[in-house]
Amino acid sequence: MSKIPVGLQLYSVREDCAKDPSGVIAQVAKMGYAGVEFAGYHGRSAAELRKILDDNGLKCCGTHTGIQTVQDDQLQATIEFALTLGNPYLIVPGLPEPWRNSRDAWLRTAEFFNALSEKIAPHNLLCGYHNHHIEFTAMDGELPWDTFFGNTNCDVVMQLDTGNAMHGGADPIPFLSKYPGRALTVHLKEFSATNPKALIGEGDMKWADFFAVCDKQGGTEWYIVEQESYAYPPMECVAKCLENLKKLGRA
Repeated sequence: MSKIPVGLQLYSVREDCAKDPSGVIAQVAKMGYAGVEFAGYHGRSAAELRKILDDNGLKCCGTHTGIQTVQDDQLQATIEFALTLGNPYLIVPGLPEPWRNSRDAWLRTAEFFNALSEKIAPHNLLCGYHNHHIEFTAMDGELPWDTFFGNTNCDVVMQLDTGNAMHGGADPIPFLSKYPGRALTVHLKEFSATNPKALIGEGDMKWADFFAVCDKQGGTEWYIVEQESYAYPPMECVAKCLENLKKLGRA
């Protein structure tokens, strides 16, 4: 059985979280999740959020933070927030078009992330990038995912989202081997060609193979559930995802 802890990307329950972040986080802890990844802070300070996590025995397993928050004019404030929160991972979840509209743009973006990783390293922080589906459509003869991770240093985290990659027509598993040790956090998201509301374990993703490569080559420190389609209320969906991971021997 894997010892890799399982966290929840709070975007999965964003409407509930916007109304009552402390209550939602407490429920997430009771479900059995070990941590949460933030996607916005709902007006709470880093100290307030840290107390909520500590009170519920949870870790922060990352934040999804916009590219603007890691540029020089906001970077120091972002670093200070992360350190107070206990967040080691600054993950950018998407990019404005000028950062990704050509292979040259992706190369410039890679240079930015390389420089960013060096700026935050003295604080024991890591930056990373999270995919949608567009990174797996060839651009100028190469997948943007390969353009980016083939030209970034090993301190830039490859947060591979399984469902998004499959939505883009890619098998996510080979990328773990192609960029070993870089999938420190991964997003567990189901993909089904027939059921758009499938939960983890109910679709086409080869979970056993994926987990095996995470164990051996991914360097994975956190599995993070992200559910963005709902056959049930969102809180029920994320609880069922964790139950299904337990059946797979991964929670």
